[in-house]
Amino acid sequence: MHSPFDLSKPIAIGSDHAGYDHKESLISFLEGKGIPFKDFGTHTKDSVDYPDFAHPVAEAVESGGYSFGILLCGTANGVAITANKHQNIRAAICWGEEIASLVRRHNDANIICIPARFVSEPLAEKMLQIFMYTEFEGGRHSSRVNKIACAV
Repeated sequence: MHSPFDLSKPIAIGSDHAGYDHKESLISFLEGKGIPFKDFGTHTKDSVDYPDFAHPVAEAVESGGYSFGILLCGTANGVAITANKHQNIRAAICWGEEIASLVRRHNDANIICIPARFVSEPLAEKMLQIFMYTEFEGGRHSSRVNKIACAV
């Protein structure tokens, strides 16, 4: 299977305490496939502030040094809101397989945000796999994506 992402670059992954278990499960999935990644934390289930992990993941993807990002928190809203403050980041909340496909095909999302309190670990893995291997369709979607960024 071919990925539209450059999988020779690492994937940036991070979560708060609510997403910790799912993050660890996704790390095992990536390790099993031999896909490089960097874990930006958290590294325990102790309560933490999600921006402390969402900003570094978004910065890593924004810099071009990382292929794409994975963020997890309880609802995925906090990490998505935070990541989307960064230019050229398109962080999308995914709660189902079709959503994971559509955010890639139509929005060229480069960070998948997973609501750990609302999806199972197997579903999170399946969504990640779909996200990782789905191409952006371009065409009419390109002009829409090009209108997202605010002028700086």
